[in-house]
Amino acid sequence: MIIAIDGPAASGKGTVARALAAHFRLPHLDTGLLYRAVGAEVLARGLDFSDVPALAGLAAALDVQNLDGEALRTGPVGEAASRVAEIAEVRQALIDLQRDFARQPGGAVLDGRDIGTVIAPEAEVKIFVTASPEARAARRYAELSARGEPVTPQSVLEDILKRDQRDSSRAAAPLLRAVDAELIDNTELDKQASIARALEIVARRTGRG
Repeated sequence: MIIAIDGPAASGKGTVARALAAHFRLPHLDTGLLYRAVGAEVLARGLDFSDVPALAGLAAALDVQNLDGEALRTGPVGEAASRVAEIAEVRQALIDLQRDFARQPGGAVLDGRDIGTVIAPEAEVKIFVTASPEARAARRYAELSARGEPVTPQSVLEDILKRDQRDSSRAAAPLLRAVDAELIDNTELDKQASIARALEIVARRTGRG
């Protein structure tokens, strides 16, 4: 069983994906970490974001087993990830890795921005998780400020809006809700309610509870 979960930044898709993976005992891949890892390497090496061959090379050499989620969840890395995700050559370098993960025996849960449309369009379950920009910004602000990052609510909201625009308008695999993806708008839902709704969707689609 492949479960594809898509949505914009800070929508809570990763929380839902991890919960479903634990519930059904499936491997989970946060595909956003792949782009964050490439972005982090670009920043660490001082590379130019216009150096497409170098960035594609970083993506091709990425090891999915060595992704440090906590280290990759800073604001600057998130911004860098959004920029490298616009580059078609980087996305292409990561597609096979993601598809292989999705199609492993038994299935998997993947979350990102193009799982249901590009990576695993054959997924048995597709969910699009979203929330208002203001709600997503509030969540991201709480997360970043708890880590001691020097952010303000307004700067985080501006970053969310900028990333939404970039993700939705890029030429390569833009953020889109698959036509057969079920929507969870959790603007007014807490974490447990979002997870419960996702479990209902899986049960309805597959008969597995």
